[in-house]
Amino acid sequence: MTAAAVLPSGALVDPPQAPTLLYLDGITVTFDGFRALDNLSLILAPGELRAVIGPNGAGKTTMMDVITGKTRADSGRTLFRDKHDLTRLDEAEIAELGIGRKFQKPTVFETQTVWDNVLLALAGDRRARRSFRFGETAAERSRIEEVLATVRLLEHRHRLAGSLSHGQKQWLEIAMLLAQDPELLLVDEPVAGMTDAETEQTAELLLAINRDHSLIVVEHDMHFVRALGCRVTCLHEGRVLAEGSIDRVSSDPRVIEVYLGR
Repeated sequence: MTAAAVLPSGALVDPPQAPTLLYLDGITVTFDGFRALDNLSLILAPGELRAVIGPNGAGKTTMMDVITGKTRADSGRTLFRDKHDLTRLDEAEIAELGIGRKFQKPTVFETQTVWDNVLLALAGDRRARRSFRFGETAAERSRIEEVLATVRLLEHRHRLAGSLSHGQKQWLEIAMLLAQDPELLLVDEPVAGMTDAETEQTAELLLAINRDHSLIVVEHDMHFVRALGCRVTCLHEGRVLAEGSIDRVSSDPRVIEVYLGR
């Protein structure tokens, strides 16, 4: 895909010519006079895995809030599949389009088993709740097994979620997100608090998920970002400061000054 050139302000010179999955076009968000996003523009191609880095207050969380409808932009537009302007939709409508989000802190049902957590999260909430009461269908069992195998928790399916390690709880929440079958996953700091081994396994997990889904991953762990081997966007003061490979971004003097050098 040939992306439009990015100005220092973060604005795009021209709209994208090739099909895009997600296109943030001049998004500005202000909170009580503080500009959290400043004319931010970003393009995500179908099937892409993108890492987003930047110092605290750079606008990473606000960007994801805008994409999911939690925060309304003051100006700009956010196009999904080149036709849906997410700035005009609410959170439920955006989720139904196929955008799912995993927050930094895992929110699993700790008194339920790993299996039942995924069952409750299956696409079609009413069906999942009915199945939880009366027993899941063969199709649902197959889907749950598939999802748990993907996140390497199938052998733990009968354990209570509360007994899992921190890393395993993160994987379970990713499984619950996958059960809803979103086209785009937004993942916020997935390896925070993980061991080195869990961090490595999480990189492998997200790369496996990327075979069938697009992802935006917000993360501070640069070793983890490098393991993803994907395009990296660095935000600063609500704008795109640098974008490209991890080597290109991490060697950018501006990125070193405002983020990596701290």
